[in-house]
Amino acid sequence: MNTRYSFGGDEHIFVEVDEEMSLAAFFKSLSMTNAVRESRIKGVTEICPANASFQIKFDPDQISPDDMLAELKRLEGTAEKADSTLKTRIVEIPVLYNDPWTHETLMRFRERHQDPKSTDLEYAAQVNNLGSVDNFIKAHSGAPWFVSMVGFVAGLPFLYQMVDRPRQLEVPKYLRPRTDTPKLTVGHGGCFSCIYSVRGAGGYQMFGITPMPIYDPNQQIGYLRDFMVFFRPGDIVKWKPIDRPAYDQAVADVEAGKFAPLMRDVTFSLDEFQLDIDGYNRKLEGVLYGH
Repeated sequence: MNTRYSFGGDEHIFVEVDEEMSLAAFFKSLSMTNAVRESRIKGVTEICPANASFQIKFDPDQISPDDMLAELKRLEGTAEKADSTLKTRIVEIPVLYNDPWTHETLMRFRERHQDPKSTDLEYAAQVNNLGSVDNFIKAHSGAPWFVSMVGFVAGLPFLYQMVDRPRQLEVPKYLRPRTDTPKLTVGHGGCFSCIYSVRGAGGYQMFGITPMPIYDPNQQIGYLRDFMVFFRPGDIVKWKPIDRPAYDQAVADVEAGKFAPLMRDVTFSLDEFQLDIDGYNRKLEGVLYGH
């Protein structure tokens, strides 16, 4: 990996760990941002991690840009030697694929789409040579996804598929962004999946919707009372396709305060994952479902 550093005025340094996204690049970025946090470098005011990069904001009256750069380069050497394991959690996210709400929305914006005569799921199945929407849903939900960053809008996770590169699903964004996307839409753009935490504009293909809230600024939902944002970088997500009755029941459970996400603590090993991707994914699912 060829790490590239660049200044943003005299208050920011942007660090690009690699030009392409990979779990190895993510781990190095995460290790470096953790090291910056733990080192308590004088003058650092904000650490903003991303998929395979991060940005540091600092007070130039407390540390000069050149000294900040030297500190980051020193920490890079430590990050490269860091243990490639991560204590995290795996979470099941129920998804109603091909739901009526995203379908109604995508039909309103067909003139902004590459293929106005197909739905987003049909187009995604076509460009990935999967033959049918059912096959695409199986590919999308079959393997876990890694939360590589949280942002863009509050609580929105970007997710990277945990399969080898030839099997990664890739679908371009809309030709022009929509002015509307339903809250909790499961979307996809490029190689990343996401969940829209709030209703608003968006350009990702829309595949379905989850009944599970992931952002609650009022902190009234039980599992969001400690912190309004559910996801954090390093979380592992397993999509679970559900039907309409299961979706309606989950929505009712959320409203009644009875819904609790299925999740388990897990230690993820990048080295073990890379040795046997499918076998390691089965091991992760075993942790989640207790088998």
